[in-house]
Amino acid sequence: MQHYQHNIKLHNACRALKRGEVIAYPTEAVWGLGCDPYDEIALWEILRLKQRPYDKGVILVAATMEQLHPFLLGLSEEQLDTLSNSWPGPNTWIIPHNGHCPQWIRGSHNSLAVRVSAHPVVQALCEQFGGPIVSTSANPAGLPPARDQLQARRYFRHQPLTYAPGNVGKERQPTQICHLLTGQVLRSA
Repeated sequence: MQHYQHNIKLHNACRALKRGEVIAYPTEAVWGLGCDPYDEIALWEILRLKQRPYDKGVILVAATMEQLHPFLLGLSEEQLDTLSNSWPGPNTWIIPHNGHCPQWIRGSHNSLAVRVSAHPVVQALCEQFGGPIVSTSANPAGLPPARDQLQARRYFRHQPLTYAPGNVGKERQPTQICHLLTGQVLRSA
């Protein structure tokens, strides 16, 4: 029965994504807010909920590198190997914008942040949705990221969000962010 309820909640979250709604879901270390990356209105809703500035940009998470293919075009074989060797896992990479990513995902940057997650709920959401989804921590600006669904619900108690099932993974900190071209670590895990 519990597995059935898990699948129903996952299906409902995926349907919400396809309807242009914002969802909350567990990731490697914290709860995240997500939407269809091609739905500008949904992305603006996430920024409103978080009180997050537009210029920062957000992360795209996927179940496979293939789901990120349009955004990876133009990268060298060596760069693709670097990504492939770190995924799936808690590694977010800043890659050059190649013309395939909407401005509202990148913010004011000429680059974008991407990750192939090993988290089973993120994997299932992206597989059922059929592509990558937006990922940003589930918290209003200035507050710590939600580490469980209850905290996410408290932060957004007056918002009609659909919550995916599951718990955060074993990571203690949000994923490491590295710049693919320079190797610079922008956020340590």
